Amino acid sequence: MKIYQQALALRERRRGFHIITDEIEDALPQLDEINIGICQVFIQHTSASLTINENADPTVRADFEMFFNKTVKENDPDYEHDYEGSDDMPAHLKSALLGSSVTIPIRNGRLALGTWQGIYLCEHRNHGGQRRLIITAWGE
Repeated sequence: MKIYQQALALRERRRGFHIITDEIEDALPQLDEINIGICQVFIQHTSASLTINENADPTVRADFEMFFNKTVKENDPDYEHDYEGSDDMPAHLKSALLGSSVTIPIRNGRLALGTWQGIYLCEHRNHGGQRRLIITAWGE
């Protein structure tokens, strides 16, 4: 069995849902050495998250942002954790809803995503800064 791991620093992005599949594949060229396996991508932050969804129509990503902003509103007077601004606690809640990692099968040296699937960085802060990922792939 082969195991590979790579840290990846993503450039700062505006608030929203961003496809990062190519950046993940580029960061771990050893994927092509694995015929059958698993790739796990983990984000080392509590105010951004990862998910897998449609990679073709950008309105899907815009609708995700709209939905989460309506569902988890900013400036709620009941939030106690607001030290870093009005988007701070909502970002933590959104991150908890979506999660900090995704797992993708590897098949014939490639991520076995569906035709219309991509990996999203879900940036929940207005100014989240650079985001760090740990990508781990294993298999034969």
